[in-house]
Amino acid sequence: MAQPADGETRRSRKARTVPYQPRYDKFLSKLIKAREEAGLTQRDVAEQLGMFHSWISKTESGDRRLDVMELMLLAELYGKPPSYLLED
Repeated sequence: MAQPADGETRRSRKARTVPYQPRYDKFLSKLIKAREEAGLTQRDVAEQLGMFHSWISKTESGDRRLDVMELMLLAELYGKPPSYLLED
């Protein structure tokens, strides 16, 4: 694996190497905002979905990607249509 340049974070290194990273970062921001608007903590989400806390934590930090079914579950839990999370 390539070593990061001075001052480069893992996220900025990802943005340099993955062309859609800025768009994915916007998606993650909307995902976090939707959870907060629903009044839920990461632990609440994990418990309600029967997942480990690390699952939602890694998802929101970008360390783990969501699949379509997980996206639908989160949107439903947050009271949002899936399109809300996907719109630019």
